Amino acid sequence: MTPRPRPAFRRVKALLLAAALALPVPAPAAEGPATLVADRVELQRGDLLVATGAVEVLYQGSRLRAARVSYDGTAGTLAIEGPIVLTEAGGGTIVLADAGELSSDLREGLLQSARMVLDRQLQIAAAELRRVGGRYTQASRVVASSCRVCAGSETPLWEIRARRVIHDAEERQIYFQNAEFRIAGLPVAWLPRLRMPDPTLERATGFLMPVMRSTSGLGFGIGTPYFIRLGDTRDVTLYPFLSTKGARAFGLRYRQAFANGEIELTGTTAHDGLVPGQRGHATAAGRFDLGRGYVLRFDAETVSDRGYLADYGLSDTDRLESRVSVGRIRRDEYVMARLVHFHSIREGEANNSLPAVVGDVDLRRRFALPRGMGVLGLRLQGGGYSASQQVAGAGLRRLTIEADWRRDWLLPGGLLAAAELRASADYYRYGLGSGALGRSARVETPAAMAELRWPWARGRADGGVEVIEPVAQLVWSRSHIQGTVPNEDSRLLEFDEGNLFAFNRFPGAERREQGTRLNLGLGYSRLTGEGLSFGGLVGRVLRADDRGQFTRASGLGGARSDWLVSMFVSTPGGLAVQGRVAFDDQVELSRSELRLRLERSRYGLATAWVWAAADAAEDRLRETSEWVVDGRWQMSSTWAARVSGRYDLAADRATEAGLGLEFANECLRVDLSLSRRFTSSTSVRASTDFGLSVDLVGFGAGSAAGPAGRACRG
Repeated sequence: MTPRPRPAFRRVKALLLAAALALPVPAPAAEGPATLVADRVELQRGDLLVATGAVEVLYQGSRLRAARVSYDGTAGTLAIEGPIVLTEAGGGTIVLADAGELSSDLREGLLQSARMVLDRQLQIAAAELRRVGGRYTQASRVVASSCRVCAGSETPLWEIRARRVIHDAEERQIYFQNAEFRIAGLPVAWLPRLRMPDPTLERATGFLMPVMRSTSGLGFGIGTPYFIRLGDTRDVTLYPFLSTKGARAFGLRYRQAFANGEIELTGTTAHDGLVPGQRGHATAAGRFDLGRGYVLRFDAETVSDRGYLADYGLSDTDRLESRVSVGRIRRDEYVMARLVHFHSIREGEANNSLPAVVGDVDLRRRFALPRGMGVLGLRLQGGGYSASQQVAGAGLRRLTIEADWRRDWLLPGGLLAAAELRASADYYRYGLGSGALGRSARVETPAAMAELRWPWARGRADGGVEVIEPVAQLVWSRSHIQGTVPNEDSRLLEFDEGNLFAFNRFPGAERREQGTRLNLGLGYSRLTGEGLSFGGLVGRVLRADDRGQFTRASGLGGARSDWLVSMFVSTPGGLAVQGRVAFDDQVELSRSELRLRLERSRYGLATAWVWAAADAAEDRLRETSEWVVDGRWQMSSTWAARVSGRYDLAADRATEAGLGLEFANECLRVDLSLSRRFTSSTSVRASTDFGLSVDLVGFGAGSAAGPAGRACRG
């Protein structure tokens, strides 16, 4: 008795037979024949080939799996018994069916009790699917949804029922006829015709999801964006908006990509009765690679009135900056040319008191000297502006030449030493607003710096490391000035651990720190084996004499600056705390701030408190004290809440508050937001905003799946 072949050997024999009888198809020879693999293959009467048991048919990237396939060589068709799984080339479309009949190239035919899955998101279930030319799939009596359907509860969260659906695989569009939109099984809308992009299409002409917004000033409004695809590299989005209080607004966005860059233009216009006449806002942004590492960037913005951006929720900015720049950055080179225009919409700030147009050109090169003799740097900078904060209508032009040299040494005992020399010359030419001109010059004789650091480090038993580092830095500089040098770019000062050991603590180029000073500091940091890190820094600046360069409120004034104390803590559990305080010998604060961030998988919190003393030199006529908070809570796999707020502690009143609630699963995303702006002025009104956006996941590539799908209870 001949032993029965084992399944593995039966499959090998069937594979060899299938290879010998590879399915011929009416296609060019270059495309090759189809391939059939099965546990058992029989050649029956005539040209009938019957394959059974784990059947697979492969043709040009498409794969068909079924329980039984009968190939009629005369008719060139496949009779298929399910369960059937047909995966298109590329895997973007999967068709499941109970039975069907297809052409040998899998491009034509009929599938019964079928379901088509697009990009593993959108499912289209139908009584039958008809494939036409490998491009179109026609479905009758259709239910379409991207929601998970659980056993015992066959009603999805949302669905579209239609008498007929056509999917165009080439255009990646889905056409519904006699479509009915349902939520939780309840009909909410009916459309005789509906066209939507399939999940693989990134850009297609058509309506986007509407956005609803309600404010105390505008009333309830709805915007219906319409996207127009102008080709592979261009598109336009139109955005009409209407509200119950008579506001009529229209927005437009144009985007275009080029071989070497891109541009984006936006504009909005509105008539709402809040401000007489027409209101509007426009922006332009772009970036282009010019070759040889040079990049052109531009960003422009304008608005009709001070309150427009806040009224329509476009932006919280109160000072507009429009700029264009050309430059490149390399390892030892920095080249940049910029032109910036300022326009203030801040209450109480006049634009004729600001530098309206500021421009500068900055060239820097760095050279490593031979034999370890240090690094030489050269800088040439020119710039100016067309107005002055001190004299309305004034203008200034400046040319700066600067050279510096630095060398570092590692001394015995682990001491780190450094020396630096610097020299510069500035020439100023400025107008006084009445046609008169002024000229001035400044030469900084070679300024010098000597620095000594002594880091002490040791390992700990838990695998961590601990470092204590005392630092002493002696700096001397002196400038010779002919005439008067205006000050426009060095008015806002910061005293923190970032510039405690700086050569010059002025932020701009029109002021340079003078005199002899000793910068002292002691830093400590520790990293444990469990990932906990913490540390801090304490330091101050001692001067040979007080030249009145800094105010007391800046923390840098006097022969002895304030004490600067900072600390940080970071835990492996996601907690980060950072604090900084500056105070004098009588423990009177000049500045203080505290920041805290907690990040966990289910919740997060970020909060900060800032306090600064009044300083007329910085146009801060009263002390500033403000607290901000931003939090989130992932209540479940699909529900999330967020909260935000801003409180003016000096004025003892809230300025902003916000709440948000979001639902997101595998097929739907809903975002609710409620915010209140408490501040008010003659141009910016206190208002309450309510927003609602709904996104059906599964249509268009921009609709990514939510954080989690619905869980089915088994």
